Amino acid sequence: MPDIEKRDYAADRRLLLISAIAAGIGICSTLAADVLLNLIRLFTNLFFFQQLSFAETLPARHTLGAWVIALPVIGGLIVGFMARYGSEKIRGHGIPEAIEAILFGKSKMSPKVALLKPLSSGIVIGSGGPFGAEGPIIMTGGSLGSLIAQFFHLSAAERKTLLVAGACAGMTAIFGTPVAALLLAVELMLFEFRPRSLLPVAIACAVAGFLRPLLFEAGPLFPLHTAPATLPALVSCVVAGVLCGVLSATLTHALYKMEDLFAKLPFHWMWWPALGGLAVGIGGYFQPRALGVGYDVIGDLLNNHFALSVALSLLTAKMIMWIVALGSGTSGGVLAPLLMMGAGLGIALTPVLPGATPSLWALVCMAGVLAGVLGAPLTAIVFAFGLTHDSEALLPLLLTTTVSYGFNVLTMRRSIMTEKIARRGFHIYREYGVDPLERKHVADLMSKEVMTIDACLAVTEAMQRYFGPDQKHRCYPLVKEGRLVGMIERSAITNPPVAARVCGDLFMPEEKPVVAFAQETVRTVAARMAAHKLERLPVVDHPERLRLVGLISRSDILKSSEDVFVEEMVRERLRC
Repeated sequence: MPDIEKRDYAADRRLLLISAIAAGIGICSTLAADVLLNLIRLFTNLFFFQQLSFAETLPARHTLGAWVIALPVIGGLIVGFMARYGSEKIRGHGIPEAIEAILFGKSKMSPKVALLKPLSSGIVIGSGGPFGAEGPIIMTGGSLGSLIAQFFHLSAAERKTLLVAGACAGMTAIFGTPVAALLLAVELMLFEFRPRSLLPVAIACAVAGFLRPLLFEAGPLFPLHTAPATLPALVSCVVAGVLCGVLSATLTHALYKMEDLFAKLPFHWMWWPALGGLAVGIGGYFQPRALGVGYDVIGDLLNNHFALSVALSLLTAKMIMWIVALGSGTSGGVLAPLLMMGAGLGIALTPVLPGATPSLWALVCMAGVLAGVLGAPLTAIVFAFGLTHDSEALLPLLLTTTVSYGFNVLTMRRSIMTEKIARRGFHIYREYGVDPLERKHVADLMSKEVMTIDACLAVTEAMQRYFGPDQKHRCYPLVKEGRLVGMIERSAITNPPVAARVCGDLFMPEEKPVVAFAQETVRTVAARMAAHKLERLPVVDHPERLRLVGLISRSDILKSSEDVFVEEMVRERLRC
């Protein structure tokens, strides 16, 4: 028997099962993050220092001279072959691919992606690629979640929840920011705000957060403490937010212009990552610290360890390398490079923005660029706080990221995350709210006065009385002693079985009618109509008693959108 009581949330006991599986996925994604980081260290040592080691080293300390230019080219060649002969889905920075799988692929991912994505990213970043590990781990963790969901034969909605749980648990393990990872799920990946998805994802992130200190260094990635911002910082934050929005839009346009240029090349895309690697190698030759993930550079920028000219030179090289390499279709993440470029913008603005220290401007611009590029302001704010634990920066973070996000909402059609998907022919609408079909219940819209046909009525008489020239309705509920038997249409009564003398004979005794309940949401009933290809449903009081209380049709359902139209379009004057 379905739960037909009105409730705040739509949930059932399967939520416990999905949450338990999500906890296990949190463990798997944390281990996958450890594997990915070790792969990056392994390939970094192999490419730059010709040694088999998992020790953490910086590519900038190499002694290869001009030979360093060849390393990203080699890495690009390897990944190009892996993408062509392994899986094309390892190309790109991971998050758009995860979104596309969620919205248009029923959240199904293959084992190839789970294996090849971290390996390809380890090779690209280890050979000097200017990327972060977060995009690959989001794709890898999401693949693990999807595969586990498929193993348990779950629905597409449940697969989506576990895919996102794996992706966000992986991000938590990399950065130690579980709340920001959960907000990323809400703002960018789940496309809903429901307990059925929020709770499992939160549990996966929490599990990854608790396990992280066992595998990685505990504490914030970039510990920072800034002085409270003064009143002049109010205007400065607005200026910084606008400039962050401009930089975000510039990076997005530049990246996809670069993709367009690569698409015009007269040879197969398999070779593009090698060509992108050449640009990385040349940039890395002149600016060695622009190679690799660059967490050390982000820390130095936040702590104002760079002279302005050095910072601008380094970040210009990083920006060009990142745009060319990512535009070539190689494998790597975007968050770490965006953090670095945003922090560099803050350092550049320090001489002209009053009201705070250089570290604060580096931090808020870092978050502002992230909010503008991703279109996820809450994630950016909490992410910046999680990386630094700098509570004094929360107010400037709020204003700067909000302005940057608003700038891009007003000036950009799509974000860096959705543009790639749109180019494949799929449009994504990022706004969502309470479905108008969920704001109404069947009892609010159904017709309560319903014309019925008695099951004991002769077929010939029913044909004359209800389906003749004066027919009022396309079909009628058929009842017997107050109990619903089914819905009877003209097609059934004009060609009845030979043995059918009364209308009740048109239905098999064991045949159960498709019904609605008065306390169900209109959305639930609309989905049931679509699944059974029906235009109207009888409304009954109980699944066993089947006493008819009303009828709801497709036209009734459309009425639920009337209030939305009034709220959006009707402007009213003040009434005294």
